[in-house]
Amino acid sequence: MTPEPAGIVVVGASLAGLRGAEALRRGGYDGPLTLVGAEPHRPYDRPPLSKHVLAGALEADATRLPELTSLRARWRLGSAAVALDRAARTVRLADGSVLAYDKLLVATGAQARPWPAETGGDLAGIHTLRGRDDARTLRTALVAGPRHVLIVGAGLIGCEAASCLRDLGLPVTLADPHPAPLANSFGTFVGGVIAGCLRDAGAVFRPGTQVKAFEGDAAGRVVRARLADGSALEADLVIAALGAVRATGWLRRADLMADPGGLTCDAACRARAADGTACPDIYAAGDVARWPIPLYEGRLVCVEHWGNAVEQASHAARNMLAGPGDQRPYTHLPAFWSSQFGINIKLVGLTAGADSVAVVQGSRASRRFLAVYGQAGRSIAALSFDQARWLPAYAGAILAGAAFPPILDATDQPRIERADPGFSPSRASASAPRPVEVFHA
Repeated sequence: MTPEPAGIVVVGASLAGLRGAEALRRGGYDGPLTLVGAEPHRPYDRPPLSKHVLAGALEADATRLPELTSLRARWRLGSAAVALDRAARTVRLADGSVLAYDKLLVATGAQARPWPAETGGDLAGIHTLRGRDDARTLRTALVAGPRHVLIVGAGLIGCEAASCLRDLGLPVTLADPHPAPLANSFGTFVGGVIAGCLRDAGAVFRPGTQVKAFEGDAAGRVVRARLADGSALEADLVIAALGAVRATGWLRRADLMADPGGLTCDAACRARAADGTACPDIYAAGDVARWPIPLYEGRLVCVEHWGNAVEQASHAARNMLAGPGDQRPYTHLPAFWSSQFGINIKLVGLTAGADSVAVVQGSRASRRFLAVYGQAGRSIAALSFDQARWLPAYAGAILAGAAFPPILDATDQPRIERADPGFSPSRASASAPRPVEVFHA
């Protein structure tokens, strides 16, 4: 009797894993299909966790993603992948079981970067916010009415959490070593707008603040944060919003180009071996995948955005079913959105490397504007604060490699404000940005 083929194994049962599995079925794959997930939950949506779930408007278990295609899959949930044997084509799980595969899709995503245990990270009252259980636990702690909430890290999650907590009427201090919120994503020129939103919402923003350690009481519960300058901040609830690390630890001995920064892939989403060659049987998609983005001169990037997880998973699935001579490159314009302080923020493109920024619609003072980022005279990203009408046009200009800024004759464009984006703290700060140039279009 001919043994049943091993089939396709998808490691990672979140958005990218689910949509990748669905794309395999839609693409005609009818063989064995297994989805492996470290969490016990079926795939769920993460964006509502830092908004609706924390606010109490949505239960954590109501975030389950719709399954759009009949998967006819075997689910292995609640037991993470711990090792990959490429020679044997097997994946070992934490429960000791071993899964064979013909082809493998790595979609393990990323994990919240925890606060180190040696400097207080194991104290009760210190939370991260990445998964469904994190959100449920944190919501319960917020309902209890903490007296001093400290959020460490003013990135997207930190700012969204601060906005939500102020809506709940809770006291919030947001500490970050940079001079403005979202400085790494938007620069200080635009980040200063978020600083104003924090202030007006009643949150305390502490720029240039480095938290070194947490201290607890006799019961092992956090009571304060010790800062680099020797001072302290009282805190009985802490949200460590320190970013994420890619879930690649299980690939440590697999002889792949994998590290906490991601699993490196080629343009077709095939994982690269340590010697740089593409693995014909292993693909990656979503937050864990580090891939060369053609629009930005082949720069290797990990894109932690909802749209990329869906599109890259579908593209990887397509290539998994195609022959070796039909491996198509993945092209994608990164985009994400955030809702905070009553503002809908949308970004298309990558701001990294920008040397200029121009406000081409609206104004920062009104907190309704569209800004374009440029590098060496070319438009590379566009950012909307409640001003998304022109965003598709700028996305097209970015894809076309248009000059910076690309649209200068819009009827509702009274002036353009140009500045240094302020990605380096030495070049600009939220409180004292460099002079800006304003001219009529």
